[in-house]
Amino acid sequence: MPIISKLSNISQFQSLLRSPVACNIFKNVAARGMGGHGPRTFPMVPTKMQWHKFKDTLHFYVMLGAIPSFALIFYCNVFIGPATLTEIPEGYTPKHWEYHAHPISRFIARYIYPSPQEEYEKTLHTIYLEQEKMKIRKLEKEIKEKMAERRDYQAYYYRPVIAKYHRVAKQVADELEALEGDR
Repeated sequence: MPIISKLSNISQFQSLLRSPVACNIFKNVAARGMGGHGPRTFPMVPTKMQWHKFKDTLHFYVMLGAIPSFALIFYCNVFIGPATLTEIPEGYTPKHWEYHAHPISRFIARYIYPSPQEEYEKTLHTIYLEQEKMKIRKLEKEIKEKMAERRDYQAYYYRPVIAKYHRVAKQVADELEALEGDR
């Protein structure tokens, strides 16, 4: 008896399969190539992995950098606020960062940038070094002029063995100049 009742359900199922709605479903399945009939197609689509990776990295760094920065700026502007001018107490010398109004610019001037005094002293040292180089160049130029005037040789460039021959050549040149000078 249970087998006959199952067979009656199959006849109902067959009538359901012949309905127009079921025919449209089967046509769509066949058109997609998933019913086992015809070629199975899988369309080639370019990857979007780089785009998704870029978006993920951008969101990560925005969350990591921009949001805490904006929170810090908001906190400084709302709860601390700008500095106000007050009278300087007797005997107190203000520090260089105390001249900035905003708390963030005070922090940057105090801990990140060098003080104006340091910058001034670095500049003075650079100027001093350049002046020393100018003096050395001037002295070298005077020495070369004197060596050319006296027909001397650069003893610090040559070995003493070569200097002997240079002295002989200089003596010969002086004797020739003495002979020509008398004419």
